[in-house]
Amino acid sequence: MKKIIVIVIVAGFFIATILTLRNNKAIAEKAIIVEDISAKVIPVSTAIVERKDIEQNLSLIGTILPKSDINIVSEAAGRLVALNANVGDYKSAGSVIAEVDSELRKATLLNAQAMYEKAQADADRIELLYKENVATLVQLEQVKYSLQAAQAQLIIAKRQVKDTKIIAPINGVISMKMVDKGAIIGMNAVIANIIDISSLKVKVNVSERDAFTLKKADKVNISTDVYPGKTFTGTVAYISSKADEAHTYPVEISLANSSITPLKAGMFARITFSTIFKHQILTIPRNALLGSIKDPKVFIAKGNKAELRKLTIGAENGYDIEILGGLHAGDIIIVDGQNNLKDGTKISVVNH
Repeated sequence: MKKIIVIVIVAGFFIATILTLRNNKAIAEKAIIVEDISAKVIPVSTAIVERKDIEQNLSLIGTILPKSDINIVSEAAGRLVALNANVGDYKSAGSVIAEVDSELRKATLLNAQAMYEKAQADADRIELLYKENVATLVQLEQVKYSLQAAQAQLIIAKRQVKDTKIIAPINGVISMKMVDKGAIIGMNAVIANIIDISSLKVKVNVSERDAFTLKKADKVNISTDVYPGKTFTGTVAYISSKADEAHTYPVEISLANSSITPLKAGMFARITFSTIFKHQILTIPRNALLGSIKDPKVFIAKGNKAELRKLTIGAENGYDIEILGGLHAGDIIIVDGQNNLKDGTKISVVNH
């Protein structure tokens, strides 16, 4: 029994020795491989970091709005005796949309007209008597004041009758109707809503940095999901001088509305500002960048070795990236072959 135990112990020791030797051999082989890789010279292409002008295409989502959007309001209270407005109807500016009962107002107008005519006759008569030294100056002044008061009442009565006719303030389409014929309405009641979509405007909010690169009359490209592949051209009409609560600046873009490819108010649109220029900024080619936009890095050529640099980046246009930190003008960056590199890898520049 003791002999068997000794044999087992010796066999176990022998196996453990073999495993240890194999493990040491594997570690040594890996070290050789790592040494070979670090000693290997990687061919790369480079470019010089420089300052230049870039054009940035800023793309944002905005909302299409009508040129004008107006509530049609009644300036007279009373019963609505006529209503000529249905949703979708086109109305010309000045056309009658609705009418409020005017019977009493017309009676008031007739009375005001009669009072004015009487006051005018009295004034003419007293003035003639005054010239003949029959009427006094006080009497003449009194009839003139009465004439002015009657004239004022006549103007008011005419306006009250006129206000019973509710007219369209602009050329446009009725988008909403709030009341029906026969309804009793108050003064300043909204009868309907009218919009002018002969031309449109697009509203979009831009960041503080982008707001200062835009200019009034800049041309922009506008696209919608309704017309895939179709691009409309708009013009920057207004840039707010004051930020909103979100610290963005409202921008308004004017846009013609074609009868062939008509757009509707309330649609979403993608606006591409292609005229945002940045002048003499530090840039690198987009393909030189390693990592994500949130953690950008680049390799620079330092002698015959690659050195990894962390970057702070700004604007980009798909080809060039603005460098805000991490590089200087004249630095040599690696633009091809960088995926095979580590910090400190030996390199060979094959073109420059």
